Amino acid sequence: MSSWNKKMLLFKGIWVVEASELENLNDAPCSGDEENGGSEERKTEINGNWIPATSITEAKINAKAKRRLRKNSSRDSGRGDSVSENGETLKIGVVPTSPKGKLLDRRSRSGKGRGLPKKGGAGGKGVWGTPGQVYDVEEVDIKDPNYDDDQENCVYETVVLPLDERAFEKTLTPIIQEYFEHGDTNEVSEMLKNLNLGEMKYSVPVLAVSLALEGKASHREMTSKLISDLCGTVVSKTDVEKSFDRLLKELPELVLDSPRAPQLVGQFIARAVGDGILSNTYIDGYKGTVDCVQARAALDRATVLLSMSKGGKRIDSVWGSGGGQQSVKHLVKEIDMLLKEYLLSGDVLEAERCLQELEVPHFHHELVYEAIVLVLESTGEKTFQMILDLLKTLWKSSVITVDQMKRGYERVYCEIPDINLDVPHSYSVLERFVEECFQAGIISKPLRDLCPSRSVFENTSAWRRSVHAGTDGVNVSVQHSFAKPLLNNKMDLRKTRVPEQSGASPVFFNFHVKM
Repeated sequence: MSSWNKKMLLFKGIWVVEASELENLNDAPCSGDEENGGSEERKTEINGNWIPATSITEAKINAKAKRRLRKNSSRDSGRGDSVSENGETLKIGVVPTSPKGKLLDRRSRSGKGRGLPKKGGAGGKGVWGTPGQVYDVEEVDIKDPNYDDDQENCVYETVVLPLDERAFEKTLTPIIQEYFEHGDTNEVSEMLKNLNLGEMKYSVPVLAVSLALEGKASHREMTSKLISDLCGTVVSKTDVEKSFDRLLKELPELVLDSPRAPQLVGQFIARAVGDGILSNTYIDGYKGTVDCVQARAALDRATVLLSMSKGGKRIDSVWGSGGGQQSVKHLVKEIDMLLKEYLLSGDVLEAERCLQELEVPHFHHELVYEAIVLVLESTGEKTFQMILDLLKTLWKSSVITVDQMKRGYERVYCEIPDINLDVPHSYSVLERFVEECFQAGIISKPLRDLCPSRSVFENTSAWRRSVHAGTDGVNVSVQHSFAKPLLNNKMDLRKTRVPEQSGASPVFFNFHVKM
């Protein structure tokens, strides 16, 4: 009999036992009478009572059948399929008494309810209550074994450990470098207030000045403003004096990285005295007590600057006027002074250094424009040659880019009619200077060809006078070897250079102007 048929009969309450199973279940030895056909029933003594062997056998069979039923029902409870004696598949519901059936049953255990979630949606993992529920302040239970009388008066605060020297430099260096980009002293002040500087407060100006020594003039100006703004909020005047004392002691090491460190530190000291964050007697306290050569040079530099301030020079301009934050009018004045000093000294490298210290690479076209105007207004060959050498040096060192050089020349081309009113020979000087610059490799051929000539200016002036005369129609005949620029830009002929007539036949074209 197959296992499925036996299981189905067991489910219906019919116990089926095979002969082999009876022999295995019967543990008692067989007597000779039973082997011979045995009409007598064998009894077994249990606890002093004689029980027939058939009763014990039936009990074992029933126990084994129940175990099989329990095992099969739990295995097939989720499937609910069975096979009949004919081999057909029958759909049988899950046995209600099986453990799996109870787990899959999502109905209420009590048989009541409308199927709503438990606790009104406030139950479950990670749920703190129903939506919108407000919890009251939990009152302290005095009878709690862990209750402490002092816990009601406790104030809990976040404790920030003070920074050591290594963590201080690692934390503040990115803050100061970022300040050099945005220039907002208030942001730096707020970030420093969130740190527990402890006894390292005086090191803030020291680190800022050390980083500024390796930077540009604009960085040093921003550092002076930062120290002035931090004094009184993050650091005190005593901390500032202590920081400059440490800078003077570390000058021999700073000179290794920045050779101009003594002069720069002296300028920082003079600026701090001028801003009022250092006392006027700070420098006097070091008189006769300084053995270090670098520290003495820094104090002498600060003394000279402070003495100059008494004569009317402002200390706030000790770092120059570089950076894009300066006004255009001020930058034009600085470039004009740079060119005049160069014409007096003739030092090209000094002029290049001063131009780089202005830190306005987007405004270098102003120097090209002013230099060419100086050439047009000069009467000797000395200015002509010196300006040519200056532009050639700045071009080869890539201090002035191609765009800035081109923009400076184009500005001169546009302004040459007005310049010609004050300097009559400006056209001829400009043509000669442009040609020399082209031969030196400063400008390109297309830029040279855009240089206006006096003949184009005269033809344009005559055409404009005839137009403004009020005639109904004017026939203008222009003789040039380039017709396209005139047709495209008839009203601005000064921007077009007349190329040399190298044997080419002139081109005549007429155009009629209607008023």
